[in-house]
Amino acid sequence: MSLFITSLNSGSNGNCYYIGNAEEAILVDAGISCRETERRMKRLGLKMDTVKAIFISHEHTDHISGVPMLAKKYRLPVYITEQTLHHSRMQLEGIVFKPQEPVTIGQLQVTAFVKYHDASDPHSFLVSGNGVTIGVFTDIGRCCDQLVHHFRQCHAAFLEANYDTDMLEKGRYPIFLKNRIRGGHGHLSNQQALELFRQHRPEGMQVLLLSHLSRDNNDPALALETFSPHAGNVEVAVASRYAESKVYQIFPGQLIEPPKPAPPKKKPVVVQTALF
Repeated sequence: MSLFITSLNSGSNGNCYYIGNAEEAILVDAGISCRETERRMKRLGLKMDTVKAIFISHEHTDHISGVPMLAKKYRLPVYITEQTLHHSRMQLEGIVFKPQEPVTIGQLQVTAFVKYHDASDPHSFLVSGNGVTIGVFTDIGRCCDQLVHHFRQCHAAFLEANYDTDMLEKGRYPIFLKNRIRGGHGHLSNQQALELFRQHRPEGMQVLLLSHLSRDNNDPALALETFSPHAGNVEVAVASRYAESKVYQIFPGQLIEPPKPAPPKKKPVVVQTALF
């Protein structure tokens, strides 16, 4: 009993994540063409007829450009919120999902939760089946209690590590774009993602795929270098923006949540008495 996961593409040029068992699977987002999705699935030995649904995180083009053709050709239901469908301008009949209400696809359960991102109604996803839980946590502006709660449940996860702080600061982007990326509704940096991983990964997590790396403000080797000293027994890899990753088989196992960080101690208030 296990689940199989792969990134078919991850980055601002297109995002598509595959999660499934031996008989059925879902795609989270479909931001590469139908033809390219088919090619990459075939190279990995995965069959399109195992895909039973597409779940859409938000309406940005790099997450939806392949949806209409894929949905039409393979008669796939598209799970999407009303606001996201409206702002995507896709001409299709979506099936509305709501946060915290699990959707059952065969033996898989998909649960969405709200995230911080500059889209109309953005969500992240938790996919469970066969005793395994996978998280898809990309396009996130900041870590929040919801993200921490769901990350602690994962045997494996796609986690955004979009930019290196110094590379963004010194890079060629105009200041308004830099502020959009790091302003709390854009993307997570390597350092923010690492902090989430270090403080909240459960014991028993098997694979972490660093995802949605910026072409200009990050480097795969740098992202891995940032995480490697802290990886422990977790296999950490980068989800490429140019090709599919390998297929990872994730097995069930007990997850032990780390203790919650103690709140910072309050400094004593020193009251100074005037001397006369």
